[in-house]
Amino acid sequence: MTVVRGGALALCALLLAAPAEPLRAQANAASKARPNIVLILTDDVGYGDIGSYGSRDIRTPHIDRLARGGVRLTDFYASPQCTPTRAALISGRYPQRVSLERALSTTGPSLHTGLPATGNTLPRLLKNAGYHTGLVGKWHLGFLPEYSPNAHGFDYFYGFLAGYIDFYTHTRGYDGLHDLNENGVAVSDTGYMTDLITSRAVRFIEQQTDAPFFLEVAYNAAHWPFQRPGHPTRAANNGRFQGPDDSIPATRADYVAMLEHADGGIGTIMATLKKRGLDKNTLVIFTNDNGGEWLSNNAPLFHRKDTLWEGGIRVPAIFWWPSVLPAGRTARTPGITMDLTATVLTAARTRVPANFEGRDLLPMLAARTPAPSASERPLFWRIDAKERQQRAVRRGRWKLLVDGDDLLLFDLPRDIGERHDVAAANPLVVRELMALLTAWEADVDGEAKGRSRY
Repeated sequence: MTVVRGGALALCALLLAAPAEPLRAQANAASKARPNIVLILTDDVGYGDIGSYGSRDIRTPHIDRLARGGVRLTDFYASPQCTPTRAALISGRYPQRVSLERALSTTGPSLHTGLPATGNTLPRLLKNAGYHTGLVGKWHLGFLPEYSPNAHGFDYFYGFLAGYIDFYTHTRGYDGLHDLNENGVAVSDTGYMTDLITSRAVRFIEQQTDAPFFLEVAYNAAHWPFQRPGHPTRAANNGRFQGPDDSIPATRADYVAMLEHADGGIGTIMATLKKRGLDKNTLVIFTNDNGGEWLSNNAPLFHRKDTLWEGGIRVPAIFWWPSVLPAGRTARTPGITMDLTATVLTAARTRVPANFEGRDLLPMLAARTPAPSASERPLFWRIDAKERQQRAVRRGRWKLLVDGDDLLLFDLPRDIGERHDVAAANPLVVRELMALLTAWEADVDGEAKGRSRY
């Protein structure tokens, strides 16, 4: 059932002073003028595994159609793991500020922490502005009710809370518990998880009437376990990690089938928008949560997920909005996850909180050349784990990677594969970027003081 939420404070004031019927007509007109927004996230997909990003062995016609009809970003960044990227999206801020810079596990302290529901997060702000909000698929930002999608302002949630589940049995790793729920209530649905996500996304869109809507579609494809569609007999692994050292390892063909099936789901969602007459005034964003895993192709980038090399953090990003954005444009201005937050709020004509750290990308997406200030904005990352210590900052063309005790500098437009360290030839740049990185760490750690990091 569709619920039409209240609008801005100004509209509330008008309600006290104006006749009901004319005001309702005004509200409906304003609501229809605002775009619907569909944000699609895939999981652990390689930069080079999308056709419009150079893939030759994976067919992604529906994602590629978005790129042909919209704007494709070449230098867009996420975090190196699932949880921090999703925390940045929902909070609009660096995940280090809320002590969520590592993926939450289904054991130990991770079970008791999550993203705080401050009332100032993306779905809550949209809901307060009159949007009907929904999330289908992966959450991975906390298991307790106070960290749930509904607590953050999603009117509707269908999916799972853990970082990964079995695609057929819907059980999560380590403890093997069932992890499929709808608005906080456990459900037992039969089917391949990608198909369940697609069908619930379609249902959500079909149920919308008056209010504009925001829908996050968070596919778990192509995250392990690498279970291709149509092969349930290969599902008996309780969602465990699959590596290349398994006795019978998963194959690239498994991964390809999973991603192509998710692309088909995206096609179904887009067809639903068109059938409902919503395609012209809907902003559709496609991206991925981090670099690809070991079966992925991150070319021409180096390395993969859970590193701060480009292959771990640079991801595809496509923006499609026929009534606003040009078709077939490629933009090379660097962007980061929090920019999605600011862009969505701006597109929805909703206030962007002053402490949010993303930037509205719409002017850059629609223009031929970016503003120099946008190109030179520093972006930061960190992995602070026992098994890996890395920090990184990118400003303009330069990227400084601190890998353990090594300071490596790369000129990314000339060296996208990060094969040529030019630190020795540019010591001033190294010092400048290191100072920025040190100041950023002091800032985020000061805010996160008193919270444990995972």
